[in-house]
Amino acid sequence: MKAEGEEFECAVYLDRLDTVKYWIRNIENKKTSFWLQLPHGKFYPDFVAMLDDGRILVVEYKGAHLFDSEEARRQISDAWADASGGQCLFCMPTDRGFDLIDRTIS
Repeated sequence: MKAEGEEFECAVYLDRLDTVKYWIRNIENKKTSFWLQLPHGKFYPDFVAMLDDGRILVVEYKGAHLFDSEEARRQISDAWADASGGQCLFCMPTDRGFDLIDRTIS
């Protein structure tokens, strides 16, 4: 990841949250990476974080110009989070709306 741009800013935001114990940059197509099944392939969200309370937060940052085309990824990810019984959280902030991460954790 380049040390600039919106996705980098999202990483910095995660890093500064007191509720985040640690986080990783999820690498696409790596054997050990986290992924969710889509109808035609796999979805590798950008970040996976362990929260202080033991929950897992998955974050996919999307530029505003791409957000509308990602409905399938949001639906699959929301279903994954719902099936976890509150142990897993997902959010897809866009356009530097990092406060969505805070709202998702709350």
